[in-house]
Amino acid sequence: MSLSCQTISTRLGVLKLNGKGLLCLLVFTISVCGSASGLCPTACICASDIVSCTNKNLSRVPGTLFKFIKRLDLSYNRIAFLEPEWVPVLFDKLNTLIINHNSISSIITGSFSTTPNLKYLDLSSNNLKTLGSPLFQELRVLEVLLLYNNQITQIDSAAFGGLYKLQKLYLCCNSLSHFPLDLYIGKHKLTELVLLDISYNHIQSVPIQRISLVPAKQLSGIYLHGNPFYCDCTLYSMLIYWYHRHFNSVVDFKNEYACVLRSDPKGSNKLPLLHDNFLNCSESTINVSFHAFGFIHEAQIGERLIVHCDSKISDAGTYFIWVSPDNRLLEPDKDIDNFKVFHNGSLEIMDPQLEDSGLYSCIAINKRRLLNETIEVRINVSNFTVNRSHAHEAFNTAFTTLAACVASIILVLLYLYLTPCPCQCKTRRRKRKLPQSSAHSSILNSTPSQDPPADEKKSSSGKRVVFLEPVNEPKQGQNGKVRLFPKETVIAESILKTTRAKSDSDSVNSVFSDTPFMPSS
Repeated sequence: MSLSCQTISTRLGVLKLNGKGLLCLLVFTISVCGSASGLCPTACICASDIVSCTNKNLSRVPGTLFKFIKRLDLSYNRIAFLEPEWVPVLFDKLNTLIINHNSISSIITGSFSTTPNLKYLDLSSNNLKTLGSPLFQELRVLEVLLLYNNQITQIDSAAFGGLYKLQKLYLCCNSLSHFPLDLYIGKHKLTELVLLDISYNHIQSVPIQRISLVPAKQLSGIYLHGNPFYCDCTLYSMLIYWYHRHFNSVVDFKNEYACVLRSDPKGSNKLPLLHDNFLNCSESTINVSFHAFGFIHEAQIGERLIVHCDSKISDAGTYFIWVSPDNRLLEPDKDIDNFKVFHNGSLEIMDPQLEDSGLYSCIAINKRRLLNETIEVRINVSNFTVNRSHAHEAFNTAFTTLAACVASIILVLLYLYLTPCPCQCKTRRRKRKLPQSSAHSSILNSTPSQDPPADEKKSSSGKRVVFLEPVNEPKQGQNGKVRLFPKETVIAESILKTTRAKSDSDSVNSVFSDTPFMPSS
């Protein structure tokens, strides 16, 4: 039945209706006239508040749609880009918009100004490459955003600014090379985000130390499988920690986590990351990661310690109970010894002692959601004074050893470069005084000298030897000895009796000075 407003007005003029019938007809007329501008397009299928226009070769939203629709499906069309005019009228009741499998390559700011109440937006399987800032700021109540199977390589830090209610973000199967940390830390962080799927991208490393600052409620929903990670013990420790916490992102996709060696940048040989610890990671490396994620806490004797129960179900209505290493129940508003439990799940140890060390369990119970979770935390209490004395002794020993080594090196250098060498000096003096000693020896020796070897002749070439002739003829009874000076027979004889050695040049020279001797007349 199709009626226009004019036809109804004409019929009202000829029909005689009672008050009740007139009221009913008036309501019918208003509803029909109000919907005259919003009819179901011939290319779409309309069912109550749901409209499906899939695979109809559309490039924009039909302008004759009902304004009260809540779900619109425009998948498998040829929409190329989104601009402020691509939705011609305001759809303030629309909460679900599906635009997957189109050719969307760009989104202009303000494209969703006519659909401000969207809660579910599907832009998957398009040609998006970059996400600038800001793109979705009009969608203040958006909860689910699907962007998987695009060609996204870069995401601006403010691309998702304004999505304060966003809970699930799907970025799987893109070309991202960096973890979008700005979603959790920074000015535009999404505090309600509990699921981030960035699996099967090109991410090779993850900022683990900064990710450790993310609450477990958000941390448990990060899906990283299918990325070509570099084999790294820190990454392995983080994933093992997630596995022990029963995070579905690791438990459900354990076999999909693989890594490649840094020496194999092409990734031709992928290795299983969560099987049998083939990386042979040390316990200290794993403990460092456990420290970062709050699994291990260090405390000193007498120093107040607060440990948070980082549960993934820590929302309103969650009740927390702690179990100590000696199986004592620690509950809020019930202080036991030096333990106190707060309503937000934090455990306070006011005066830690050595016997308080051990494995503690935090149990989070949410009766409304019928959920519970157990978190294990290890607390190590140590004596700071003892540790400090040991450290001081170790420092003293190391410092003493280092000082001794430096002193030894300095002494060796002084000996090598500052101490004169007596051998070289004596050799030089011997070469300088050799002519004089040779001359004096020729006077003392009456026997003609033998010819030196050939090698000695070569070495002595260029030198001159002076022979002093005796002044007077030797007298009888002197046995061939020469009297050098009168009254000095004793000196000459004593010198002749002395056997010459290689080191006697100095002694001979001491007797015969450089001043020429003149015979007495």
